Amino acid sequence: MRLSGKQAAVLLTILFLLVFALVLFVSITGPSGVLAADADGLEVKTERGGGVRATAHVFFPAKPAVVQALLTDYHHWPDLFEVRIRVAELNIRDGVATVDLRINHPLMPGEQRLVTESRILPDGGLVTDLAGGDFKRYHRLWKLQPAGEGNQTRADFELAVEIKSMVPDWLVAIAVRQELEAHFRIVKQKALEHSKQ
Repeated sequence: MRLSGKQAAVLLTILFLLVFALVLFVSITGPSGVLAADADGLEVKTERGGGVRATAHVFFPAKPAVVQALLTDYHHWPDLFEVRIRVAELNIRDGVATVDLRINHPLMPGEQRLVTESRILPDGGLVTDLAGGDFKRYHRLWKLQPAGEGNQTRADFELAVEIKSMVPDWLVAIAVRQELEAHFRIVKQKALEHSKQ
């Protein structure tokens, strides 16, 4: 099979990215394949059945109500991430927010569709589950509790994600870790800004 110049360039680019990601992965993981934890206790690992699981214990410099308001401002979810996301459609009915997101991610060609349903937890927090789109699995859980003198928030975070793609899970795990680190940083910054208003 003969490749055109454009096809060969795409294949070389993919090969370069995979080699770079492999070197990066080996340098930041131990023999268990679990990515090193950070100040937020973030752990990201691949799962045997496929997909990636991330857990974290995040502290926010604002009251739980402020963090809750940020997490449930569905129209502005794209502002909480560095990756390019847009809200294609949003419907809130009977306490369930159905959000149709379009994601442009360097790991996946084109625009990926992620449709989720989110429910606010009675004790504070948010649970979001897959409702459709280009993912095999998506489950995100935020549990919020007051911390300090009540002016801070301790959040327990969990994410399980599996994409419909040929991209290996170990590479997805690297991307998930980087995106979550940025996500937590952005939410902390916005929480601090909102708490001063």
